[in-house]
Amino acid sequence: MTSKYKVLFLCRENSARSIIAEALLRELAGHRFEVFSAGSDPAARVHALALAQLRPGISDLGLLAPKSWLEFTGEWAPHMDLIVALDARVAEYHAPDFPGKPLFVQWDFADPLAEGMTPDERGRSFEKVFWQIVRRVTLFMELPRYTTPAVSHATTAEPATRERDIVCPG
Repeated sequence: MTSKYKVLFLCRENSARSIIAEALLRELAGHRFEVFSAGSDPAARVHALALAQLRPGISDLGLLAPKSWLEFTGEWAPHMDLIVALDARVAEYHAPDFPGKPLFVQWDFADPLAEGMTPDERGRSFEKVFWQIVRRVTLFMELPRYTTPAVSHATTAEPATRERDIVCPG
């Protein structure tokens, strides 16, 4: 039995980087990936500058909303194949245990919401991070490991591990 790969993007507030990554992977390869995003301390809403970057090319912005990563930790939660931390503050050693022991990786991008930026600097930061995430998501979805359908966890002979491999080049 085959299925889509389940990917969870994590950021602290789940209002910018993880939302952008979720939207892009769903839009570009939703036929192969079931995509989610969450945060340790989710914001009340998606940041307006993240939506501004996504608006021209994402067909369903209504699916995007900040969520707590706790929504993905219970027995009822979908078992992820891959967790991608986009913020060092939610790296593997900070994150809770997720069902199924998914592969956990970190992609490092500057925080477009960092303190001390002028409005123009923040806008440029969002644009730069957006294009960096576009590049990384595009490279990721073309990796041979993810170009074929996932094998159902129920039929997999070997349990998933938290192996440390390069899931996507920097």
